[in-house]
Amino acid sequence: MVGTLEKISNVLNKWFIWIGGFSLLLMIGIACANMLLRPFGSPLKGAYELVGFLGAMTVAFALGYAQITKSHIAVDILAIHYSKRTQRMVNGISSLFCIVFFVLVSWQSAVFATTILKRGETSETLRIIYHPFVYLVALCCLLLAFVLFIDLLKSLAPGKGEK
Repeated sequence: MVGTLEKISNVLNKWFIWIGGFSLLLMIGIACANMLLRPFGSPLKGAYELVGFLGAMTVAFALGYAQITKSHIAVDILAIHYSKRTQRMVNGISSLFCIVFFVLVSWQSAVFATTILKRGETSETLRIIYHPFVYLVALCCLLLAFVLFIDLLKSLAPGKGEK
């Protein structure tokens, strides 16, 4: 079962990391174009807003992949001295707390997105409706919680040589 969930997670996160990478390229392109056009007196209108939206997408879409590849910062000064069983327990407890946290973040982000949707809020300069970006962040946090759930399941299984 864990293997199937892991395959689903890997496929989803590979798609998400490509979307995040594409938004990073767009963000770089907009920032560079804005810098090149500024000396000519015609900077891109709304560049700050677009870079903000794309930056949020870049970071959010990379969350799950970063967890899968363990690219996040981890401080394990004490944990490296624990037994394998204790390390699994600590990782499991940590994963459980992180799952709860990111499910709550996802839920509250969706609530916020629904609120701004109902209000009809748009960005200041370009008047872009931005609730879809907030919904995407909520989705990405939920995907991260899914990856953490798989990590939790893995930490519950005894490792080689353990009873």
